[in-house]
Amino acid sequence: MTSENNGKTNGAIIEFAQDLWAMADEMRGHMDPSEYKHIALGLIFLKYISDDFEEKFKELSAEKDADPEDPDEYIAKNTFWVHKKARWDMIKANARSSDIKKIVDDAMVAIEKKNPSLKGILPKEYSRPGLDRQRLGNLIDLMSKVSMKTQGKKDVLGRVYEYFLTRFAGAEGKGGGEFYTPQSVVQLLVEMLEPYKGRVYDPCCGSGGMFVQSEKFVEKHGDRIGDISVYGQESNFTTWRLCKMNLAIRGIDGNIGTRNADTFHDDVHKDLKADFILANPPFNISNWGGERLRDDMRWKYGTPPAGNANFAWIQHIAHHLAPCGVAGIVLANGTMSSTASGEGEIRQRLIEDNLVDCMVALPGQLFYSTTIPVCLWFLAKDRSNGLVKRSKLRDRRGEILFIDARKLGFMADRTHRNLDPQKDIGYIADAYHSWRGEEVEHEVFKGGYQDIAGFCKSASLEEVEKNGFVLTPGRYVGARKTDVDEEDFETKMRILSQKLSEIKESSENLDVQIQRSLTKTMGALK
Repeated sequence: MTSENNGKTNGAIIEFAQDLWAMADEMRGHMDPSEYKHIALGLIFLKYISDDFEEKFKELSAEKDADPEDPDEYIAKNTFWVHKKARWDMIKANARSSDIKKIVDDAMVAIEKKNPSLKGILPKEYSRPGLDRQRLGNLIDLMSKVSMKTQGKKDVLGRVYEYFLTRFAGAEGKGGGEFYTPQSVVQLLVEMLEPYKGRVYDPCCGSGGMFVQSEKFVEKHGDRIGDISVYGQESNFTTWRLCKMNLAIRGIDGNIGTRNADTFHDDVHKDLKADFILANPPFNISNWGGERLRDDMRWKYGTPPAGNANFAWIQHIAHHLAPCGVAGIVLANGTMSSTASGEGEIRQRLIEDNLVDCMVALPGQLFYSTTIPVCLWFLAKDRSNGLVKRSKLRDRRGEILFIDARKLGFMADRTHRNLDPQKDIGYIADAYHSWRGEEVEHEVFKGGYQDIAGFCKSASLEEVEKNGFVLTPGRYVGARKTDVDEEDFETKMRILSQKLSEIKESSENLDVQIQRSLTKTMGALK
C-alpha cells in the first residue's frame, strides 16, 4: 500500500472514529464518562471478536474436514469462539428491537461462557435504565459501517479503540489518567528503549498502551511480533478489564495476571526479570501501605517513605530488571530533587550504583490527569557495554545524559500539548541513542553525540555530586544562547531587582526636586 493510500486510510479511520465518538457521546445521556466508556468500548470489542470469528468461520467452511461450529477449531487458530446469539449480524439485525439492551448483555455473557480468558472482563451493563435504547441502536448501526477492505480489522478497530481511550481520558479529566498515558509519551519511551526482543513489563499497566506501542515498534521495524513477550499488572479492576480488552483487540497475548492486584503487596510476577520495563506509575501516592513493607527485599537502595510511593516504584522496577535490562519511567519532577524522608539518600545510591542512565524533563500540559510537571527516568542495569539491534553500546559508567525537552511539542488543542513524532520524539531519542554510541539519522547527531546548550548535556558523576545529586536537567544543560527567555532565573531576578532599584532611586530624586521647586515657588509667593 502506498504512503498516499495509507494517509487516506488513516484519515478515513479517524473520521469514522470521530463520528462514532459523537454518537457514543450522545448515547450516554446523563451517564458520567467513567460509566459509559465501558459500554462504548465493550461494543467495539464485541464488533472486533465477532468480525474475527466470521473471517475464521468462512475459512473453516471452505475446508473439507473442518466444522465451523466446533469451538475447538477456533481455539487452535487463536480466535475467540462467538456463540450465534453474540455474532454481529444478529446484533445488527436487532438494533431496533425493543430487547436490544438485553440482547447485547446476553451476547457478552455468552462470549465469556465459551472463552474462559474473558471471564468477568466484558461489560454487562446495557440493560441499565439510564441507557437510551434508540441511541444504542444508532451506535450499532454506525459501527456496522466500518470498512475492513483496506486494512486488517485489528488495525482499524484497534485505532478506533485507541481514539476512544484518548477521548475518554480527556472527558474524565483527572480520573482519565488512571488508565491512560498520552500516546506521544508512550511513543517517546518506546523509541528510546527500542524493545525489539525480550520480556516487556509494566507494573502499573493501565489500559495497556505501553504494550501496544511496543508491538507497533517491533512491527514497524520489520521484526517478528512474537519476539517480545508481555507482562503486566494493574490494581484497578475496571482498568484491568480495559487492558484485557485492549490487548485482545490487538491480538496481543499478554500476561497481566488472572485478576487485578496491588503491585507492592501482591506482586504477581515476583520472579520476573524483564529486558524492558516501561511504566507510568501514579504520582506521589501516600496510601500505598508502605508501613507494612519496611523490610521488603526490593528496597536495595533504602526504605521508601510511607507517605510517598515514588521511590518504591523506582526500586520495584530496578528489582525486576534483567542483568542487561533497561527501564523508562514517568514520574513527578519532585523525584529529581526531593530530599524529604530519605528520598535524597535513595536517589544518591541509585546514582552511585551507576543505575541512572538518562533524565528527560518533559513539557507541561501533556497529561489529562495532572498539570504538574513530569519527567522521564531511564535506568540501565549494566552500562558497561551491551548490544542493541544495530550496534554495540559504549561504556557509559560515570556519566548521565540530561535532556531538557520543556520547550518542545505543540498545542494540540487549547489545553493539551503533544510531541511531534519526528521533530520532538525523534530528536530526543536520537540524542540518547547517539550518546549511547549508536548511529542515528538526525542531522544534529549524525557525526556522533554532542552537547547542545539548553537541550542536552552529558554530565560526569562528579558534576552530579557537586549539585547535591539533584537530577534536574535544567541544572546541567545551561541556557540556549539564542533564547533570552531561558536565562537563569536568578540572573533574571538580579537584573529586574537592579532595574527596580534604579526606578525607585529616580523616583525619590524626582520627589526631592519637586519638593524643592514647590518650596521655591511658595517662598516667591510670600
